[in-house]
Amino acid sequence: MAELTRLNQADIGDCEKLMAVTTVMTQSVISFLLPQTRAIGQQFFLGGIYELIKFSAPAFIFGIVYSTIRTHPAARLHDYPQFMLNRWHLLFIPSILWTTVYLVGLPQLQQHQHYHNWASFCWQFINGNAAPHLWYNVMMLQFIIIMPLFWWLARVIQYNPGRGWLLFVLTLLFEICWHLLYERLVFHNSHPQYWYLLDRVFPSFLIFAVGGVLTYAFAKRLQPFIAQHWLAQLAFWLLCLYIVTANFFHYGYPVRLTNAPYYLPSMVFYNLSTIGLIATFLTHLQRVHNQWLPLIHWVALYAHRAFLGHVFWLYWLWQASQHFLPWLPLELTLPLLVVLTVACSFAFAYGAHRTWSGIKRHCDHHQMKNG
Repeated sequence: MAELTRLNQADIGDCEKLMAVTTVMTQSVISFLLPQTRAIGQQFFLGGIYELIKFSAPAFIFGIVYSTIRTHPAARLHDYPQFMLNRWHLLFIPSILWTTVYLVGLPQLQQHQHYHNWASFCWQFINGNAAPHLWYNVMMLQFIIIMPLFWWLARVIQYNPGRGWLLFVLTLLFEICWHLLYERLVFHNSHPQYWYLLDRVFPSFLIFAVGGVLTYAFAKRLQPFIAQHWLAQLAFWLLCLYIVTANFFHYGYPVRLTNAPYYLPSMVFYNLSTIGLIATFLTHLQRVHNQWLPLIHWVALYAHRAFLGHVFWLYWLWQASQHFLPWLPLELTLPLLVVLTVACSFAFAYGAHRTWSGIKRHCDHHQMKNG
């Protein structure tokens, strides 16, 4: 019973995934609202919220790697086939199904280009252009595929803080150089369409995966430290938020979300500071044995499946709001669409899981009965 209770308690990775999935859904809502908003104040209001929550992808990567390392502490290469078989059912099959739904049912949501034959259909299927948010899924699945790398890193740095610091510094330097390269070649470059695939390859988020490894490996040292210095963390986070928001608003009116990419050196530090604050918050909840920890764990279990489908539900909710509630002010439309999108996405993810589990149980029972 104690082991069952422990497994149902949220870890830092669960909290990161919870924050990531709710903020990425809010980002999607803002991307629907902003093109319809003309008032300068409202545009900057939406842009400010968008920049505030522009940590969803890094937090999700951090959370995935942290939780995977925690639940597979002794994993090695020979465990990889079973690991991938499990992830195939949990992550890859839902990804394939939802990508098909978007390409066939809502082809108007495609990004960059539209398919016109089987070859372009397959290309759109695998590159994350089937819907506005699926580039992010393509990038995330790469970290699942290369997970043995992080198992190995966790063993290399175990009980050796010096190696941990070296790994962090080298990865951070690489990430800053990579982001500077992106800023020069892609961000506001004259030919960004040739380089956009850089935003969905794993090096763009490598520092956050390594952060997940380091946080788990040195949890006993880090958790008391971050709990004691939460105020300094908050001050650093506010400074980073000011810098990235000022950079974003520097481009003026109209507010364009393309001026707020993940891949700027300042965003590396903002995202790391945000991830740190979320980890500090979850550590506090664990210390006081907060009653919401099992719920956070439950939400994290369905976070990926809810994420995959949320633009589908948002699209129809948006159409309904434009038809039935066109008079609703922005201050009410934003939270209403966020709440409904989150609710529909998780309700469907949970319902689909229960339905499929029931079908499998029925088939297994029928097979045993006939056997």
